[in-house]
Amino acid sequence: MKNKMKWLPVLLCLVLFAGMAIGSGSSSSSDGDKQISSVTTSSDSESKETDAGGTEAGAAEQAQEEKKEEASAVTIEEQVLYDDNDIKITATGIEDSWAGTKLTLLIENNSAKGITVQARNANVNGYMVETMMSADVAAGKKANDGLTFQTSGLKECGIEQIATMEFLFHIFDSESWDEIVDTDVIKIDTSVAEGYVQNYDDSGEVLVDTNGVKIVGKGLSDKNSFFGPGVILYIENNSDQDITVQVRDVSVNGFMVDSSMSEDVVAGKKAISAVTFFNSSLEENGITDITDVELFFHIFDLKSWDTVFDSDVITIKF
Repeated sequence: MKNKMKWLPVLLCLVLFAGMAIGSGSSSSSDGDKQISSVTTSSDSESKETDAGGTEAGAAEQAQEEKKEEASAVTIEEQVLYDDNDIKITATGIEDSWAGTKLTLLIENNSAKGITVQARNANVNGYMVETMMSADVAAGKKANDGLTFQTSGLKECGIEQIATMEFLFHIFDSESWDEIVDTDVIKIDTSVAEGYVQNYDDSGEVLVDTNGVKIVGKGLSDKNSFFGPGVILYIENNSDQDITVQVRDVSVNGFMVDSSMSEDVVAGKKAISAVTFFNSSLEENGITDITDVELFFHIFDLKSWDTVFDSDVITIKF
């Protein structure tokens, strides 16, 4: 049902984009404003003290800012991405749009029924990113549409140029919502792909490093979401299965609070995410300064929803 509600991904993307656009005001929104001072897990009685100076991370950020320059134009070769079930999808180019970088597409529906085309599991340069796309094409018709990689998500991951794009198309009947096909993973290399090296900033406090899944806490920020402050996370999925990472039993300063965090990370990819605490819930509990957070991560298979593992209970102090 969730994959067949064709309007929902677009609505959610718009809400998320608006929230990030309103909340983000720095050039490095994936860095926390308040550093982690210690992390304790339920299986580890000792706290790990954090170097408050952050010298190495600060130097790396400064170096990145110093070398940042105007990005040259990125192009792709026109190419057929999918051609089956009387449906043909061709990538025709790449361009800037109001919401981000758009992969332009020509969709030809030669079947006898109307279709909707969406994208799933999109990543750029190895980072999972938010996208916008839901194209309706009537039977026997064509459409010029596109897959937009949101500027806010690219910025969070420190992506200055798109070298590679990966995703799959989810195509279903527009009327019945019956699935027609989930395509194989599609990879597109841009004109800057050869020799391009993407920096992955995994600095911070390691919260989880189990079964090929690594989660790093990068600090607390109130700039990344319109809905409230959050703990910024760097996630690596080095396992061989696609996963979803969520949080459970979240408390702030000893009070249970409403929070939000759900990140899909396909095998071999990385993500920047956040555990967001809703302002309304913090206000209800009289919390004006976050000093500690307690939670655990629930990791499950992206497709089957089978549990992969639950982390220890983690206490993060700021």
